[in-house]
Amino acid sequence: MNLQPPPISPKQMNLLRVVLSMAWADSTLEQKEVDVMVNRFSQLFASNPAQQSYLQQQLKEYFVQDVPLAEAVGKLSSNAEKEVALRLSYEVINASARTPDEEQVNQAENDAYQALLLFLDLPPETVTRAEKEATAALGQGGDNIVDMLAYQLREYLTK
Repeated sequence: MNLQPPPISPKQMNLLRVVLSMAWADSTLEQKEVDVMVNRFSQLFASNPAQQSYLQQQLKEYFVQDVPLAEAVGKLSSNAEKEVALRLSYEVINASARTPDEEQVNQAENDAYQALLLFLDLPPETVTRAEKEATAALGQGGDNIVDMLAYQLREYLTK
């Protein structure tokens, strides 16, 4: 199966690949994780509802790919991209548990997240802030954080 990448810029693709690799960390892509990624990325990468709807479909088809974390993180070129990757990754791994008996973030996801933190090499205060914002976004449906991120990064990511 030869999937075409979604119609986004290379910088946007790098960000998508990091978050996608975190979602696949436990070898399972949960529907809630897909929903979070599709919604957040379509809002971040597209400016109107028609574009967002088209992009959502394109992204879902691309999500079957398991991307190596180190390779994906290595392509992030700025601290702004790294921070967005961290926020969205944290939100995705906290979006659901595979079973009702399992912790919200399972051991494989936690291990991948710790690896992500090492790869990103962001200051501890940035990590703490990003985690708090991602937690708040999950509790509120995520629209506020997405609006803020889209405002800050849309021009940067479309260059």
